[in-house]
Amino acid sequence: MIGLFDSGLGGLSIARSVRAALPAHNLLYLADSAYCPYGPRPIDDVRTRSLVCSRWLVERGAQVIVVACNTATAAAVDLLRSELAVPVVGTEPGVKPAAAATRSGRVAVLATSSTLASERLTHLVERFGKQVQVTTVACPKLVDLVERGELTGPAALATVEHYLAPLRAAGVDTFVLGCTHFPLIAPLIVAAAGPGATIIDTGPAVARQVARVVVAGILPGAGLFRAATTGDPRVVRAAFERVWGAECKIEPAGLIADQ
Repeated sequence: MIGLFDSGLGGLSIARSVRAALPAHNLLYLADSAYCPYGPRPIDDVRTRSLVCSRWLVERGAQVIVVACNTATAAAVDLLRSELAVPVVGTEPGVKPAAAATRSGRVAVLATSSTLASERLTHLVERFGKQVQVTTVACPKLVDLVERGELTGPAALATVEHYLAPLRAAGVDTFVLGCTHFPLIAPLIVAAAGPGATIIDTGPAVARQVARVVVAGILPGAGLFRAATTGDPRVVRAAFERVWGAECKIEPAGLIADQ
């Protein structure tokens, strides 16, 4: 079984890509909704929650952990790899493909404030972004849209425009979706980015890495998808189903206190 976690619903974009790549494998998704969002939290809190969520998934049979959250990856992926006995796959902003794709030489990374302040992103920009101008933009209101299940409509588009219009005016032609929430509102981002813009979503690349790990020894199952939340399933369910695109039973994880 493949275990995935995120602070909330954003990691469903990664789950969607993993499901497309590995349709026969069972997935268990944990939304740490009681602690969402991770972006504004201190890094030590994010590390603690990442370890708690990962251990919960492993205890329930996960043979690989997918950190379906850029903020958690930046804060905790090295810790998880040192603490867990199963492979751990992280999620990072696609700076390298963005630098290769831009025609104007101007790239924007859209993410949470925590991801943007991380050493991992700094290293990515230093390694792959030297030949281009990289602008970073924290977009907390876009996370909120997804958590509410507000994926369409004029108000949602106006929120996206608030972040992207200045970038478009500055000549940015390539936008990196540096938070797993953002691919879930990709049509709005495409509309706000303007004609000819390139949108970089690393979800398919993460899924390919998961597939490489799975080939090394995780057998297919029945293609089941299970979901759990540390929040109240009755509160989370409506937005979860809108984001996932199907009805889904959401289990209470009972995972409120840090361990």
